[in-house]
Amino acid sequence: MTLSNRVRELRAKYGLTQSDLAKSVAVTRQTIVALEKGSYIPSLLLAMKIAHVFNLQIEEIFFMEGEE
Repeated sequence: MTLSNRVRELRAKYGLTQSDLAKSVAVTRQTIVALEKGSYIPSLLLAMKIAHVFNLQIEEIFFMEGEE
């Protein structure tokens, strides 16, 4: 199983740059890049902060894909 996310899609929908989102959740732009690529799994706190920015539930942004 892998953790996937809709961060890139939502960021574009809201008109945010990677830097904008990074500043909003107190991480580096490189963290957002890695998150969007799927090479970084966020902490629960970071996932909650991102969900807050987009006014969504965590499960609407982050989800599991693949077989167990």
